[in-house]
Amino acid sequence: MLSDISLFLMQLRDEFSRHIVFGMGVLLTGSYFMGRLAEKLNLPSITGFILAGLLIGPSCLGLVHTDLEGALASVTEIALALIALVIGSEFRLKKLKSIGKPVLLITIFQMTATFLLVTIGLMLAGMKSEIAALLGAIASATAPAATVAIIRNLKARGPFVDHLYGVVALDDAGCVLLFGLVSAVASNTLGADTGALLTILHAVTEILLSLLIGAVAGWLLHLLTRSSRRKNEMLIICLGILLLLSAVANLFHLSALLAAMTTGAVLTNLSRRTHRIITTMDSLSPPLYASFFAIAGTELNLSILTSGNVLLLGGIFVLARAVGKIGGVFAGASAAGSDRLIKKYLGLGMLPQAGVAIGLVLFLQSMPYFMANTEISATIVNVVLFSVLVNELAGPPLSRYAVTRGATL
Repeated sequence: MLSDISLFLMQLRDEFSRHIVFGMGVLLTGSYFMGRLAEKLNLPSITGFILAGLLIGPSCLGLVHTDLEGALASVTEIALALIALVIGSEFRLKKLKSIGKPVLLITIFQMTATFLLVTIGLMLAGMKSEIAALLGAIASATAPAATVAIIRNLKARGPFVDHLYGVVALDDAGCVLLFGLVSAVASNTLGADTGALLTILHAVTEILLSLLIGAVAGWLLHLLTRSSRRKNEMLIICLGILLLLSAVANLFHLSALLAAMTTGAVLTNLSRRTHRIITTMDSLSPPLYASFFAIAGTELNLSILTSGNVLLLGGIFVLARAVGKIGGVFAGASAAGSDRLIKKYLGLGMLPQAGVAIGLVLFLQSMPYFMANTEISATIVNVVLFSVLVNELAGPPLSRYAVTRGATL
């Protein structure tokens, strides 16, 4: 009798788990309860959202099936576009003039330190130098979503937040360029048929085209909203332009994150109404943020914890990356003469890692060398996924601690 009931419930779960509306419903509901629980434990609600996705997803309860991965990716794209728009809207020229040099120095120092430490650490563990360097370049990537969501939730402001926004934004562009340079060298030494100059040119072109379409979208938003006085109209056109921008960027394999950041930056420097536009878009933030982090949780795979080799290499990757980010920020902020709080806490806000890193490691799999060496390919994918698992769970609490210590609340 019990076995029949159990079988029926499993069949019912399998039927519902493939339904996108059920998937979104259960993710949002689970996020609500886990977010409340996280806050009671003095953790950011984002941690609760990620844990909700992990529990509900394929790794645990299986209430959201892997077949929904493609459909849920659309929600992730929309959330990332909104997050990037918010970051870009902080880049007013007057503000950039005051923080430009320190932000640039901090970005260069932390990226370089992270790349070198991860590369050297993996080489000492016996990994081939070219592969270690590729993973070092991927390690430089930072996921802005958690940090931005925490800043918005805490309503934080001040120089610390301005610096954090700036470094997170530049880090994305810098990571794409660094990865392009490293993969250009590695592809030749690993026997790929892609020329170094062509690979570097591709990375530079991707960045420039992303900035171009973002600037066009920002100009269009300015034209379409400058005479609008209704919030509902502004919400409709802003969401429409963001969706179109994200679709075009992804269709042509550009950085949707960079494009949306540029849209926000252009908009904030063309229009005095930018604050009103961002405030209007904020009405979409709570469900989008909750679903974004819950979906990220469903993608975390606990099975990678069973491999000793992955745990060793992944542990080196995570530790070296953390030291590089925190130490690099401290060194860069010291060189720039930045405030004590920026030197001490900003690095903790750079630890979350997700989308960009996963995207780059998937690109690696398309390289001829890794297509021919599937075991090595599987290892590097699992190392990056291990880092994402650790940093998506540990990163948000550390980011929240950094923001509460360094910013004005």
